[in-house]
Amino acid sequence: MKKNIIFTIIAVLLLAAMGVLAYLLMNEKQANTELREEFRLEKEDLESEYTTFSRQYDELKLTVSNDSLAQLLEQEQLKTQRLLEELRTVKSTNATEIRRLKNELATLRTVMVSYINQIDSLNQINAQQKVVIEEVTQKYNDASRQISNLTEERKNLTEQVTLASQLDATGIRVTPLNKRGREAKRTKDTEKLQISFNIAKNITAKTGDRTLYVRILKPDNDVLTRDASDTFSYENRQLTYSIKKYIEYTGEEQPVSVYWDVQEFLYAGNYRLDIFAEGNLIGSSSFSLK
Repeated sequence: MKKNIIFTIIAVLLLAAMGVLAYLLMNEKQANTELREEFRLEKEDLESEYTTFSRQYDELKLTVSNDSLAQLLEQEQLKTQRLLEELRTVKSTNATEIRRLKNELATLRTVMVSYINQIDSLNQINAQQKVVIEEVTQKYNDASRQISNLTEERKNLTEQVTLASQLDATGIRVTPLNKRGREAKRTKDTEKLQISFNIAKNITAKTGDRTLYVRILKPDNDVLTRDASDTFSYENRQLTYSIKKYIEYTGEEQPVSVYWDVQEFLYAGNYRLDIFAEGNLIGSSSFSLK
């Protein structure tokens, strides 16, 4: 009887122990399942953060123009992508590797913050330099405009002085003369053309020897000349002249007379007369022969 009671007690105790063990095993299994799920979620979060970091490096590289800094950003991005690939191959249950990669992520975050601070500092410096460059450029442009205006004013003044110092032929008269030295009434009786004019007074013109060139143009614009080599320079070209006259200019008004001996046929019509000195046209007139 006592033995039966003892066996019963032992059986009850064994059943109770087995129940407790089963309960503990079930709790441990549940805990392991929850832990694996936690590791899986943590791994997914890490993958998302690594991916975000890699994209942020793309954005940062667009904001820098410094080649050295851009190269460092590229290296950090490659490191981030390499760690991301490592993370993707790690099992969710490998807590040690996940912890290591989580620590690596913290280091990457610190490095990125330092690069962001560097970029902000460089951008501020660049902005300040841009303002300085704009100010210097504005001052340079203002100075250039002032110099250009002064140059233009000096040019205009020089031109005015040059024009003011030029000789001026006034009172131009052309008289056809017959063989008796009297005014010819008809073209066929003309033996000479007497050309008279005055060189006006000019206190700004330099005094001394001057050479005058007279061009007589027929109605067909052909120039009366003795030799085709009788030329002078005017506006970068050579013009044929009819008469060359040397004078000594004193700065005071002085009369000048030159003559053209008619050796060619002159026909009736309108003729033109131009007088040049020192490469400048100093007087023009027209006359008619009947």
